[in-house]
Amino acid sequence: MIPADSFDAYYYRHCCGQPYVRNDLWLDFFGQIAERIVADIAPARVLDAGCALGFLVETLRDRGVDAWGIDISPFAIEQVYDPIKPYCRVGSVAGDLGGPWDLIMSIEVAEHMPIREAEAAIANMCAQTADVMFSSSPVDHREPTHLNVHQPEYWAEQFARHGFYRDVDYDATYIVPWAARFRKRQEPVHRLVRDYERRYWALLSAATDARNYSADIQKTLAAMEPERDALRVERDVLTAARDTITAQRDALRTECDDLRSSHDRVATRLNETLDTIGHMERSRFWRLRVAWVRLRRLFSPGG
Repeated sequence: MIPADSFDAYYYRHCCGQPYVRNDLWLDFFGQIAERIVADIAPARVLDAGCALGFLVETLRDRGVDAWGIDISPFAIEQVYDPIKPYCRVGSVAGDLGGPWDLIMSIEVAEHMPIREAEAAIANMCAQTADVMFSSSPVDHREPTHLNVHQPEYWAEQFARHGFYRDVDYDATYIVPWAARFRKRQEPVHRLVRDYERRYWALLSAATDARNYSADIQKTLAAMEPERDALRVERDVLTAARDTITAQRDALRTECDDLRSSHDRVATRLNETLDTIGHMERSRFWRLRVAWVRLRRLFSPGG
């Protein structure tokens, strides 16, 4: 048997996924569960068997349900929100539950209990209610306190021993994917078989449709592969052409830049030459030289 003090501060801080403390994350999670319970089942009196820090008790009571909790961990009960503490107590799910109850919740509890104790707890719950919402992890064997991990059919068998059968029309996966609602049934076996077969056929039909759809998609994808390959070849050709055009464009841009630079150099040299000639023509030496040339032409023979 796992000692009650195994469920201590370290456990709730590190072994529940997100740290298990009273915050918006957990209150919202259990608030959504409480909303569904009130809307779908409308129980007047509910027991959370394995209530931990009492979040479900709190959120149910916020919605007008007479909810109570029991948990084996003294640490957990000590952490319960003060206004909710009067409604939660230390105790074993296999012990006195204070029933009868309209609904008993047992969320992720049985996998922490030795097998015989878990069986006794199921018998105990079934003796004090006609309606149990139940989940027990079928995975996560690494968790040290998970010493009684089984697949869902195992727990269905345990409930069936007491005349409780899964409500195949109720979807409890809003709690966890493997959650189920077990109810006391008085119908003869052939009616129970009918209900199970109806649900089995619906699931089998859905699975068959999904497989057929998957096969159709696979065939469609296979037929499209040649077109895909042709498009890839065309894409590669276009990519190569684009790269060639890009290279040519870059070369032309470089050539244009070179021509523009050459033009700018020639223009600069021309402007410098014209400026030099202008300076020369305006200089005194140039005026004297022009006058000398004219005089020379005037006095020269035949001038």
